[in-house]
Amino acid sequence: MPRLEPDQRLAAVLRDLREEAGLTQETLAARSGLTGGAYAQIELAHSNPAWATVRAIAAALDTSLVELARRVEAER
Repeated sequence: MPRLEPDQRLAAVLRDLREEAGLTQETLAARSGLTGGAYAQIELAHSNPAWATVRAIAAALDTSLVELARRVEAER
């Protein structure tokens, strides 16, 4: 199976949501059960997060997966 490139749109939406929530990368990472470095790699579109990680980040941002997907699709 070919390796997928990290989604630039997801990275941008996560950054926007984090900033809208007034959170630092470190705070959001901790709330999501991630290290600061691991979260930074996602937000910089240097890595593809697993589904469970996306769910944890969405929960930490107090947003639904539907809203997250809607915003990612709107980035097209």
